[in-house]
Amino acid sequence: MDKLADRISVSRIMTDAAQLPIMAVVFAAFLVIGLAMPVLPLHVHDGLGLGTFMVGLVAGGQFAAALISRPWAGYYADSRGPKRAVLVGLLAAAISGLVYLLSLWFIGSPAVSLVILLMGRALLGGAESVIITGAVNWGLALAGPQSTAKVIAWIGAAMFGAFAVGAPIGSVIYAAYGFVAIAWATVLAPIATLLVAAPVRRVLPLGLTPAPFVRVIGAVWLPGVGSALSSIGFGAITAFVVLLFAQHGWSHGWIAYTAFATVFILARLGFGHLPDRLGGAKVALICVLIEAAGQALIWFAPGPALALVGAALSGLGYSLVYPGLGMEAIRRVSPQNRGLAMGAYTAFLDIALGFGTPTLGLIASGAGLAAVFLASALAAIGSAAVAFCLLPAYRIRRVCSSTPVT
Repeated sequence: MDKLADRISVSRIMTDAAQLPIMAVVFAAFLVIGLAMPVLPLHVHDGLGLGTFMVGLVAGGQFAAALISRPWAGYYADSRGPKRAVLVGLLAAAISGLVYLLSLWFIGSPAVSLVILLMGRALLGGAESVIITGAVNWGLALAGPQSTAKVIAWIGAAMFGAFAVGAPIGSVIYAAYGFVAIAWATVLAPIATLLVAAPVRRVLPLGLTPAPFVRVIGAVWLPGVGSALSSIGFGAITAFVVLLFAQHGWSHGWIAYTAFATVFILARLGFGHLPDRLGGAKVALICVLIEAAGQALIWFAPGPALALVGAALSGLGYSLVYPGLGMEAIRRVSPQNRGLAMGAYTAFLDIALGFGTPTLGLIASGAGLAAVFLASALAAIGSAAVAFCLLPAYRIRRVCSSTPVT
């Protein structure tokens, strides 16, 4: 028995170690996205002299391209293999940096420079879609079905960690060297990352015909809706918590976002295995209720201390909702459709952030900033209802589950 336990322990360590290069690839790929996030508005507004609508267009262009490319990214990862998908995504990301550089040649003609910059943003969005879909599929193939949620959680932690680190680094680089340095970083970081990805063991595609995208959407839409509703709180934190602190006259509002992000990443790394052990829907249900409590705490917090606790609770709760419900989405499709399923499932997150956050802005303009967090708490309760529907109890499963898509 002891020898068997030792073998299992060694196997788990080797499985976890195999994820580290993939996490490094995701971190480096999304670091270039994080670098540009805080400086693109400055470049477009101050460098090109364009208005706020164009700022929003450039910022949102990448995420729109990512959403549109999700189906193709899933098909490509399933049919050509996840490693090839990641490598193609890294090359596309590097080329997007070259397009950034090209846009700077036409900075004297702001309209032309903007069009070229938008092309670079669209290419980077497609690259991001292929990289994250391929990376999750790659990690799942190496780890096996018993570690589905852990793989999704760890790779997601690398992605969000890159966003958190990239933003301040990008601000420093831009202040010292301008947008040209951001463009060069976008070229060089993905190329360097190819050296990390190349030695990792490839996984052959299963060689089976993928299911139509509409059928995959039909299989994963319920977990996707649950994930989208829980992500409203993430949008509320990232877009409005600093403004809420400023409105109340509370200093250092950025600490609230830092508390959210820190707890989120630590929870994913420390507890990412729980959905695999306890069940994805069960963990998601518990976590989304914690998130709802955190959002409600921010809503009625009389002072900054309680609001910070609410932000930390929101990070703790939100951390395992996506991997927990993602596990439920993967369970509903056959192995040859995993990449397509993750593309479809992640599209719901894109929709939530793309449309949910502007909706929260309308709520803030009509009912005040605090109402944003009440709305996100109610959305989290809606996510809890979805997670409850996905619990494996017989009566609930009869109504809510579907035959796996093959």
